[in-house]
Amino acid sequence: MDPTANKSSPLLVPGAVAAQKQAASAPMSSSYENQWLAPEEKQRGTSPAGSRGSSDTKQSKASSEAGSPQIAQQNQNQNQQHQQQQQQPPRKSQKDMTKAERRALQEQQRLAKQGRVAAGLPKSAKKAAEMEPTNKKAQQPQQQLEKQTQQSTADDKQKKKARAPKTDQNEVPWLMHLDSPKKPETSSNKDLHPAVLALGLYFSEHKIVGSNARCVAMLETFSKVIEDHRPPADATFARNIQKHLDPHIAYLLGTRPMSLSMRECIRWLKKEISDIVEEDPPLSDDEARSRLIEAIEHFIRERITMADQLIVQNGLQKIQEGEVILTYGKSSVVESLLLETKRKGIDFKVIIVDSRPLLEGKHLLRRLAAAGVDCSYYLLSSVYVALRSVTKVIMGAHALLNNGAVYSRVGTAMVAMAARDKQIPVMICCETYKFVNRTQVDSLVLNEIGNPDELVDTKPVYNSCHQTHPTPTESALSSWREQPNLRLLNLLYDVTPSKYITLVVTEVGLIPCTSAPVIWREYK
Repeated sequence: MDPTANKSSPLLVPGAVAAQKQAASAPMSSSYENQWLAPEEKQRGTSPAGSRGSSDTKQSKASSEAGSPQIAQQNQNQNQQHQQQQQQPPRKSQKDMTKAERRALQEQQRLAKQGRVAAGLPKSAKKAAEMEPTNKKAQQPQQQLEKQTQQSTADDKQKKKARAPKTDQNEVPWLMHLDSPKKPETSSNKDLHPAVLALGLYFSEHKIVGSNARCVAMLETFSKVIEDHRPPADATFARNIQKHLDPHIAYLLGTRPMSLSMRECIRWLKKEISDIVEEDPPLSDDEARSRLIEAIEHFIRERITMADQLIVQNGLQKIQEGEVILTYGKSSVVESLLLETKRKGIDFKVIIVDSRPLLEGKHLLRRLAAAGVDCSYYLLSSVYVALRSVTKVIMGAHALLNNGAVYSRVGTAMVAMAARDKQIPVMICCETYKFVNRTQVDSLVLNEIGNPDELVDTKPVYNSCHQTHPTPTESALSSWREQPNLRLLNLLYDVTPSKYITLVVTEVGLIPCTSAPVIWREYK
């Protein structure tokens, strides 16, 4: 037997078993506690590693003292996490949770995910736990990260709301497909013709209204553009003019949505350009330019100016002595018809029905009253009262659809239905170039939204009750855009079914609404 066995084996040393039991019953300190004890505790011998610490060099002591605060902080964080895990109740499975609890859990996970992304950690919670934080943001508590995330989200929403234009706020959700009013951007369209830029401003500010006036103004402006255009050296005028007109058309379309009649005019103009391109032998630049300008002038003269004169002549056949004629809003061809009836010496009366916000009927009222016509003025809400003595209703149209429906100023359908209820004939004056190959049964598929601010009066109200000098008070709707549950809708057009229309007066004669497809195929 080795003589050193008595010293190394506890079985042969008296009292070794008791000492071993006592050491096993004493709590064992972790390795980092024995390794990073303070120097004072080592001298007092409070740790089993104190005897070994006395043999360390001064360099190892300095390095241990420098690293001890970091290890102590990690130990404190681990103890806190362990205590929190013990205090938390056992987590339910999602099958045992209610809907409210599942929504709360999903919201909590989403916020935690945003916090990890903001701290530069992976989105996955498992990967983030495995990865040691490398910056200060990752060492911050979860609550502070959630507050920062919520604050940044709120700031982003506020910035987006501030950047959003007023026209995008308080819109009707189920009419977002319709075009809203917008201001033209002239700064980004420096290459456009000045006449087109001016026309776009007139359209957006509603200084030029009415289908005929807008079509004539657009065609005359395009005639100026065509006259001033000079193609590049490597292209001919006939093949380059359409490419030159496309940005001008897009600009006008951006300032205000084009009416159906304007779209028909543009379609006709492009067809004329394609016919010039296909000419054999090819035309020179000057010949192509002059031919296209003459075609535009001919269209304005034949399809609009002279067409209105023929409509007036055909409409005079249906106006008798002593009649009471009701009209809605203002139509240029209806105005010409009524003025010509007065010149013929026919005695008749006119009732003008008007509606907000444009109140176009006031302009017609001034013109007729200046010509000596006996006129009355009503608002649309009093249309049934106005129809008591009416013998005929004559109105204009912005377009005549393929199914015989009339697309015109909003309120036309209400007047036509009220007249049908009173058994009063309804006449529509419409040029053939306004006949379109389109079918529509309601006013929501295709329409134009006007400025909603025109529907409300935001001016200060003067309350003079019991006041010698009344002071203005703020209007109730002055801040309507700040109310999230209030939306104002200003539709500009409506659709009148063909069953409410008695006949249509055109330059080709008096026709029923059902003949619209035939006229379109003949004059397209």
